[in-house]
Amino acid sequence: MTSAEGTAASQHRIVVGVDGSESSLAALRWAVRQAELTGAPLEIVSAWEWPVSYSGWETPEPPDYDPADEARRQLDKAVSAVLTPRDAIEVRRSVVEGHAAPVLEALSKTADLVVVGSHGHGELAGMLLGSVSEHCATHCHCPVVVIRGA
Repeated sequence: MTSAEGTAASQHRIVVGVDGSESSLAALRWAVRQAELTGAPLEIVSAWEWPVSYSGWETPEPPDYDPADEARRQLDKAVSAVLTPRDAIEVRRSVVEGHAAPVLEALSKTADLVVVGSHGHGELAGMLLGSVSEHCATHCHCPVVVIRGA
């Protein structure tokens, strides 16, 4: 596995959204294999947002809570669970502030392919697609592959 800070953004690539869910890990496995087959660089993306309260009150958080760091740790955990040193692909890890759906939509403008899991951590039982995968399938600027988890 190689790391390419900055180079993957300037060329067409495969973008995969990861949130640590089983479905997103399946999407990452699929995207790694596709990158191996095509030689395309792989950008592994984790998006994060500050917790929001809809009642008008702030959500209590520990003073040392850092959602970007939490997203980075989650991303590192997913990458180490799926990629191995034998994977001879160019990889870039990105942690981006924002809701996953518009973050992936924006990245799709310079991607050849976006890969997402069918459901993330906000999964509702019985739904065929989660909100992020549905948004990507209908709004991204390149082909989208939606991978179902186990």
